[in-house]
Amino acid sequence: MTEPNLIEAAADEAVTLTSELIRIDTTNTGDPDTLVGERAAAEYVAEKLSEVGYEIHYVESGGRDRHNVIVRLPGADSSRGALLVHGHLDVVPADPAEWSVHPFSGAVEDGYVWGRGAVDMKDMVGMTLALARHYKRHGIVPPRDMIFAFLADEEAGGQFGAQWLVDHRPELFEGATEAISEVGGFSITLKDDVRAYLVETAERGIRWMTLRVRGTAGHGSMIHRDNAVTKLAEAVAKLGNHRFPLVLTDSVREFLAGVTEITGWDFPEDDIEGAVAKLGNISRMIGATLRDTANPTMLDAGYKSNVIPSVAEASVDCRILPGRLEAFDRELDELLGPDVEREWMELPPVETTFDGPIVDAMSAAITAEDPGARTLPYMLSAGTDAKAFQKLGIRNFGFAPLKLPADLDFSALFHGVDERVPVDALRFGTRVLDRFFRTA
Repeated sequence: MTEPNLIEAAADEAVTLTSELIRIDTTNTGDPDTLVGERAAAEYVAEKLSEVGYEIHYVESGGRDRHNVIVRLPGADSSRGALLVHGHLDVVPADPAEWSVHPFSGAVEDGYVWGRGAVDMKDMVGMTLALARHYKRHGIVPPRDMIFAFLADEEAGGQFGAQWLVDHRPELFEGATEAISEVGGFSITLKDDVRAYLVETAERGIRWMTLRVRGTAGHGSMIHRDNAVTKLAEAVAKLGNHRFPLVLTDSVREFLAGVTEITGWDFPEDDIEGAVAKLGNISRMIGATLRDTANPTMLDAGYKSNVIPSVAEASVDCRILPGRLEAFDRELDELLGPDVEREWMELPPVETTFDGPIVDAMSAAITAEDPGARTLPYMLSAGTDAKAFQKLGIRNFGFAPLKLPADLDFSALFHGVDERVPVDALRFGTRVLDRFFRTA
């Protein structure tokens, strides 16, 4: 293992890097006219890696200021499959008027690093960047090759980041067999101060869908039987109020079984949602993996209050469980009928098993820093760049370890107001990742 004073220096640097990364505005609105782009953050990362001796692959993936940085650290046994560690540089928008600190301040106050991206996911970027620099600076050789990738556009589906790189530059990930990234490895406190660290082994598929209804345009003062806005409103209300069927996937069953083993709580299938509510703040995330969801998010129709438009559109965020795509489509057909047009951008579900040497290394790294803790698999209700990397046959996990206060509503921080990460959690995560990288 790394000498304690050296790894603590890397942990200190992880806090500094996270704060400095947050200060770089990388807002991704999904709209080319209003996004900021990742270029400044990519240049910052590239400079930090170059100054310790890495050969940089600095990839512009099209679009304005869309940049990615990839480096490879040779391991002791390059014949083994490489470990890919990836993180995205972009963040969702934030309104400073709603925050108690400026969202791009990177303030280190009250034991937290504050700002947009603190948990999604400049914390993981800061930790991995600090360790990549630490290994190169001190000549530390991991057991196998490591690929560090700092990516654009995850918040809009990765079309200028992971998806583009997989389609156009797959050689940058040659030999990678396993990968880790965001939204996993964080702790929840279950009972008697017993912590479980949730490792993401699955995530729902994404379908960002546009509904379109056509009608007859006309003057708003007259009687209209073919109003596109009315028909769209009816379709959106029907879809938004629909409850898709309960489905317990293998990863969810394994998570619930682990919680039962730790706590003794039962999760009967005839009241599974009521039982999941016992999990407290994390219940929103776990509860969202029990069913498919289709949440209307935006409406667009008309251009003047006294003109009935001929077209009305709605955006719907659909999340689909592994194995449910065909059934999901059948339900949409029944709900919406033939008159509602549908277009979408789709990314597939991700699922792997919670076993093997890599999982053993994760668990050992966690318990070395938090004796008595447990690791459990879980399904992420949202999505990550793992959806792109699974196309290369890479096995994906969410493992960005953080030891969190029991009363912190962690899931609410993602895309939320006053996003922040505990300083102690960053330091803990850096130590855990160091153990993991050196044994995985």
